[in-house]
Amino acid sequence: MKDAIDQTLIRGDELSKRVGELAREISADYAGRELVLVCVLKGAVFFLADLARRLTVPCALDFMAVSSYGSATDSSGTVRILKDLDMDIGDKHVLIVEDIIDSGLTLSYLTKNLRARKPASLEICALLTKPSRRRIHLACKYVGFEIPDEFVIGYGLDFAERFRTLDYIATLKADAAADLADSEGSLL
Repeated sequence: MKDAIDQTLIRGDELSKRVGELAREISADYAGRELVLVCVLKGAVFFLADLARRLTVPCALDFMAVSSYGSATDSSGTVRILKDLDMDIGDKHVLIVEDIIDSGLTLSYLTKNLRARKPASLEICALLTKPSRRRIHLACKYVGFEIPDEFVIGYGLDFAERFRTLDYIATLKADAAADLADSEGSLL
């Protein structure tokens, strides 16, 4: 699989350092308050785990899974909730933990949905953001890295359910992506 990787965009040590910085910032901002971390599955799991272990404020974890329709690389903005929260977030301080913000359409839907549940506060923490792809303005209070408009894998991000466990962020070789897509019959 290593021969499918084009280039490393963010090394593992850079990820670790930035996650620590984000944890310190979030801990300072939420000092004296309890926080609910809402992880958007599946991609944000690695980020959530590393971030949560470094927070110094008490926090609860919950998970949502959403699906947006469209091609493999573009969201149509039509969102379906596949797994909803288990806990009531009313009057709680909520931080959505996301792997990547691309167009912003899916996350915009998700924030509207969660705001309707009347949390005390609602913010977003994204490991990666692609500002050049944004189709909707979305306030993201905590950002790990801004990246160029490239399809990325690793640290939770996948291509056809592969590469999630890499401890760095990378791009795929174009021919490798085509070969993997052909071997799967379709993109997952």
